[in-house]
Amino acid sequence: MNTPLIPARAGLLSAAALALCLAASGMTQAAEPITIGFGMALSGGLAPVGKSALLAMQIWEADINAKGGLLGRPVKLIYYDDQSNPATVPGLYSKLIDVDNADIVVSGYATNMVAPAMPVVIQHQRLFLSLFALAANSEFHYPKYFSMLPTGPEPKRAFSQGFFDVAMKADPKPKTIAIVAADAEFARNASDGARAIAQSLGLKIVYDKTYPPSTTDYTPIVRAIQAAEPELVYIASYPPDSVGMARAINEVGLKARYVGGGMVGFQITPIKLQLGAMLDGFLDYDFWIPASTMKFTGITDFLKEYQAKAPAAGVDPLGWYLPPFAYSNLQVLAEAIEGAKSLDQDKLADYIRSHSFKTIVGDITYGRDGEWSKPRVLEVQFRGLKANDLESVRDTNTELILEPSEYRTGEAVPFAEARK
Repeated sequence: MNTPLIPARAGLLSAAALALCLAASGMTQAAEPITIGFGMALSGGLAPVGKSALLAMQIWEADINAKGGLLGRPVKLIYYDDQSNPATVPGLYSKLIDVDNADIVVSGYATNMVAPAMPVVIQHQRLFLSLFALAANSEFHYPKYFSMLPTGPEPKRAFSQGFFDVAMKADPKPKTIAIVAADAEFARNASDGARAIAQSLGLKIVYDKTYPPSTTDYTPIVRAIQAAEPELVYIASYPPDSVGMARAINEVGLKARYVGGGMVGFQITPIKLQLGAMLDGFLDYDFWIPASTMKFTGITDFLKEYQAKAPAAGVDPLGWYLPPFAYSNLQVLAEAIEGAKSLDQDKLADYIRSHSFKTIVGDITYGRDGEWSKPRVLEVQFRGLKANDLESVRDTNTELILEPSEYRTGEAVPFAEARK
């Protein structure tokens, strides 16, 4: 039986085709995306903030892929709705790591969502970049944890320090304080810091209680505070209860010299629009507003892109609070991956610990427990806000920076005076 001969030219073509197939296969393999997984509050009480963070992260994803990705590979975000419910978080991160095989995991928004993710991340020895989590690593001391929150190496104290710096400048100096907090991770940490500072200043704590996160009527709480007659009232709360507390304080007519300090939610545009003049006189923390003292490189361009996309996404139209930090968190990650030239979790952690990072919220270095090496928490006071008036919110004169001094744009006035 004669075996047919394959023409030499046909053999060359077959070899070339095989080489092309192999090359294409290699290219496909090389182009597999680097996956970054996280849970995010896309429903529930934290959703107004969480959705704005997601948009910022999607802008980063598009920006980095337009530049060629990382390590020559595209980047892909994988995310799930944590429903603003801490109970959902461990399962989401187990799925991201064990089922989705995410190359990197980062956190969603808020202390109460980061805390339940920590045991899962630690068990799997994964790098973890958190987003606005107050002192989430203060008990774990996990070496691969890094916090995107400008509270510095003593986060509990730094978070409320500005409130006391402002209040204790009053003449005469205050002597009494009430501390009220939600019975949840963030508020407990914030009130712990406030309590420690109050005691160190010799302030008499005349009221110190927590309330269940499910509380809907805050009027009895405010009346009890009023009965204690404190000069200062420090409140640690999440967005739904911050709104409820503000309404109750206005209804009761709380009389105190300075009120606020740790009220999450007053930083976001929809709540400012909703409450308007009810916020006048409140002191509160913030991390960035577009004052002339805080124009960091790149943040204006980012916000221009964010604000153009915000209406279609149905999120905070200004995006001053969380979005710049959500974008910066991924800037740190990207710089670490390119700098370490690796996705190895230990190498990335080593790189982050030993380098400074340029971001749209300024230069960042990390210190103890993965916190920022230097705090930069603002203390602000609201004055002259108008309900449902975006331009009054956009006007930085309605949110004056009181501390730190290098960012100051105004001086504090007592709570009652600001509300005249």
